[in-house]
Amino acid sequence: MASNPIRFAIFGNEYSPLRAGTVTDILRAIGDNGAEYFIDRPYYEYLTTTLHLDIQPAGVFSGTDVEADFAVSLGGDGTFLRAASRVGRKNIPILGVNMGHLGFLADVAPEEASAAIADIMMKKYRFVERSVIEASVDDGHLAVNPFALNEVAVLKRDNASMISIRTTINGEYLTTYKADGLIVSTPTGSTAYSLSNGGPIIVPSTDVLCLTPVAPHSLNIRPIVVNDSVTVEMSVESRSHNFLIAVDGRSEKLREGTTVTIRRAPFNIHIVKRLSKQYYKNLREKMMWGKAPQSLSSDK
Repeated sequence: MASNPIRFAIFGNEYSPLRAGTVTDILRAIGDNGAEYFIDRPYYEYLTTTLHLDIQPAGVFSGTDVEADFAVSLGGDGTFLRAASRVGRKNIPILGVNMGHLGFLADVAPEEASAAIADIMMKKYRFVERSVIEASVDDGHLAVNPFALNEVAVLKRDNASMISIRTTINGEYLTTYKADGLIVSTPTGSTAYSLSNGGPIIVPSTDVLCLTPVAPHSLNIRPIVVNDSVTVEMSVESRSHNFLIAVDGRSEKLREGTTVTIRRAPFNIHIVKRLSKQYYKNLREKMMWGKAPQSLSSDK
């Protein structure tokens, strides 16, 4: 009896410049290897209506109504995070093709994409598990998807004054941050928003969280790393009487006094890695460690 074909769910960013040839090559590689692909509806409409590509998916899906053996994210890390928020709870592993810029999560170059699909078909790959955190609020009304692969942040709104964030770890009082915000990041998120605010780079295999303040009032306030088995609670006071919560960039306004609770989620994200990919090599290249600084050019 013939086995069912492998199914790929395709996610993409319809708002960024697209290498149409790369997308066509990937979809052709899937078909040539006897697999099927399904496309996220907004991306399908972009490919067919805006770019006028002649593609024949096995189906089109919306929201979290997706069933597949693998997901393929075509874009930058933002596209990867959006895909992860929709398939993570279903344990669908994700292959990230970097059509953007930095690409810590989406680390397969466009020219490698077809070969990566072939590797999957030949089972020449490995899975890397990344921890996820979950945000909840005391009134139970959090509209955004509560699961984050990178980070959850509480932030002041727009040009409002700094906020006060009373923070506890497993019920024990830590401190009250007076800052523009506070980031709780996973090791995966340590190279994202947390890093830009002075947080440390954390190897993904470590079971920790990092609390990184955003523009703190006191220079004595520094990032702190805690075990990811803890529960972090944050209660915010604000002159504007409201603040923002951002869950992997998905933001929502909350009222002052709302308690935000963060804990490790009951599932991990599975990322597909080619056998040739190495974490420290990727980190070194993305951070440009060891590169000679470019000389400043003078006006002539």
